[in-house]
Parts: sequence; structure tokens; C-alpha cells
Amino acid sequence: MTETRRIVIAGGSGLVGSQLLRLMLDTSRSGASPTDAPEIESVTALVRRPLGISNPRLHEVIVDFADAAALRAALDEARPTDVFCCLGTTIAKAGSQAAFRAVDLDAPLALARAALEAGAEQFLAVTAVGADVKSSVFYNRVKGELEAGLHELSFPRGVKLVHPSLLLGHRAERRPAELFAMGAMRLSARLFAGPLWRYRAIKDVQVAQALLHAALREPPGDRTYEGKSLFLLAGLAS
Repeated sequence: MTETRRIVIAGGSGLVGSQLLRLMLDTSRSGASPTDAPEIESVTALVRRPLGISNPRLHEVIVDFADAAALRAALDEARPTDVFCCLGTTIAKAGSQAAFRAVDLDAPLALARAALEAGAEQFLAVTAVGADVKSSVFYNRVKGELEAGLHELSFPRGVKLVHPSLLLGHRAERRPAELFAMGAMRLSARLFAGPLWRYRAIKDVQVAQALLHAALREPPGDRTYEGKSLFLLAGLAS
């Protein structure tokens, strides 16, 4: 009998989240699931506003991530086996460090706690290269605090984290400095080998593919994928 999974995703409108959502809907009940991988039975997207996607396998729930009771109710209804967190912003977009922490730390931790209480088997999240609670860089320190908080939670199949470096993909907002860096890293990708693998740019869809493979193919346990291990998981390295 084929194992089935019930998925919840938060951040389905973002760069990685939108690609992950597309991949999951493509594999759900379509015969396109990876060989020997569990079948995706349902996909619930927790959103702040409608995604504008029409798919019979998608259930959207508009939720305030700061409302613990509403978050728990949404997860109880979804009965997830796997919860993906692709929530994230930038300090510039958030407007302040406090607002950034609310999106990149408080909301993911609230989601994880509600997921565990609702019976989820594993929690998967996108953080970043350099995540470290002791970092002098505010962004990296917040990501480190998130990871530390997640590792305090005992999911039966563990917490799986991906550490992308610069993300390549189409963004709604233009970031001139980032566009320049993307171009430079595309041209110099082969130079990022050995210890520099962790800084190699990666496409949004490739990170999404790695997350999906981590959920459906990887063994239980807390795991972090960074650099070459992330590219291997996405099927991009040997």
C-alpha cells in the first residue's frame, strides 16, 4: 500500500514557496511522484491573502500567523504529516528589525509549535547560509535563533533545514545590487567549489526540489542541507 502524505505549506507566494507549491500540486495524485516516494494526498496553503491559483488538490486557508488559536485550528483541520515553512522577508521590506523578526522568527516558530501539536511528523524550513545565534550579522543571527528554536521541538521525523546562498529567480521587486550579483555568480559558478560550495547561487526551483526530496526521500532525523549536499539533494551535483 502506497504511503500518503498530507502537506501544509506556509509562504506559498514567495520565491521558493511558489515553486514548491507548483511541484507538490504537479505530483499530487498525478502519477508524477518520484519513484518509491510517498504519494501526496492533500496540499493546504496557509496564506495572508489568496494566491490566485485554481487547483482541485489545493486548499487555501487565510490565517494570521500571530494568532496562535487560528493557526492551531487551521493545522488541526489539515492533519498534516509534513509542514513546510518558506516564510521570509528582508529588513528593507519589513521596515524594521522588529518587523523582520516577526516574519522570519516569530511566525515560523509559531507555525512549528502548532504543527507539532497537530501531529505533524516533520517540519522543513528554508533558512540561510551563515545562520548562527552568535553571528554579529543581524540577519544570520535571527536565522540562527529560528534554527535553535526548531531543534528544541521533537518532531517524530525531525526538522530538515536548507541553507541556500544567493537565490536565482524572478522577483516582483527589482533589486539592482542583487541582479548584478546574480549575473556575476552565474558566470563564476564553477569557481564556487570545495569549501566555497555553500556560497554558490542556486535557483528557486532547485531549492524547492531539494525541500520536496528531503520530505519524501530522506530518512528521519534532524538534517541540514548546505552547499554540495543541497545541490545533491536537488539532483544538481555528483
